[in-house]
Amino acid sequence: MKDRLLAIQKRIAAAARACGRDPLTIRLVAVSKTMPADVVRQAIEAGADILGENYVQEAREKFDALHTYDVAWHFIGHLQSNKAKYVVRIFDLIHSVDSLKLVKELDKQARKVNKVQPVLIQVNIALEGTKSGVAPNETLELIEMAAQYTHVSIKGLMTMPPFFNSPEKVRPYFAALRELSRKIDAHNIPNVSMQELSMGMTGDFEAAIEEGATYVRVGTAIFGERY
Repeated sequence: MKDRLLAIQKRIAAAARACGRDPLTIRLVAVSKTMPADVVRQAIEAGADILGENYVQEAREKFDALHTYDVAWHFIGHLQSNKAKYVVRIFDLIHSVDSLKLVKELDKQARKVNKVQPVLIQVNIALEGTKSGVAPNETLELIEMAAQYTHVSIKGLMTMPPFFNSPEKVRPYFAALRELSRKIDAHNIPNVSMQELSMGMTGDFEAAIEEGATYVRVGTAIFGERY
């Protein structure tokens, strides 16, 4: 585990330097979904400091087992509004906000626990019918409406592009998210920052870094095949 994690960290740093970026501006989200708490503990002890989870109930169980560790918990899966009360109690960042309904519920639940919940807006950059996310041409409008809710803080964008075996085929989607982020940032919307771009996974994170990713989500290359 430690060797695999170190290898990914070295690749992230090399990709950053190759395009003139500071490696410290890119953070690794170790995608621990489906991995039992004992395996996740090994990853933490090997140096993982951000854990990415997809399923609320599974994450709650792992958080209860591992909450004494000084790590950040990120929710990266599709989130239903009725689970908002659980995620605001556990997660430091939610990558997958894609509707005003969800923003309203997160705001309501975060208000109850006196928290401002950091979130990313998930963009369906390729308009795939099988994936969640707001359409690119509707993203600005969603963000402008979401910015009114004071217990949710928008930090940037996330996407899951189409799957290709070649990182170069994915690159245009990463570039499109970066450009969308820049356009939104130019509107200077109060309570909104476009400082974060969550994009890139095990097979293509180096291309994502070259296109501006600040979070890369890597699971298989750290944990091995899923259970």
